[in-house]
Amino acid sequence: MRGIKLKDNIETAELNFDINAKLEEKDRRSGKRVIGFVLTVGTKPSIAKFEVEGLATLEGKNPDIEKLLEINPKTKIPLILDRVYQRVFTSTYLMANLLDTSYPPPDMLSTGEQNKPKATGHVEWGGKEDENPATEKPKEKKKKAKR
Repeated sequence: MRGIKLKDNIETAELNFDINAKLEEKDRRSGKRVIGFVLTVGTKPSIAKFEVEGLATLEGKNPDIEKLLEINPKTKIPLILDRVYQRVFTSTYLMANLLDTSYPPPDMLSTGEQNKPKATGHVEWGGKEDENPATEKPKEKKKKAKR
């Protein structure tokens, strides 16, 4: 994981995030695939850039592996890329906080909303109480960035 702050935050109500991804098959065996990945997330205007590089190992039945590698017609990206992004999001969020800059949305790939303006802010925990709060997912509140 690499993160760099390109400029001090500028006054902006909305910030665009661009993501570039590279997936490369490194190893193929029956019931197993190893995929190398590089995810680069940048901001527009250029305030910060995050890059995550690693390996994703897929194990299981070959049809199940192939399903993860298929392009989702709605988002136009392979399902494995969304899964990788979800795994590395926490690291990106922490790096953004260390650099004191905005972070990309956690659902950027799954909603197909990449390259579109996003209001950014910090996550606040809370929400309505229910009978079993341990099973409730934390809510994300978004505020406009004031930087």
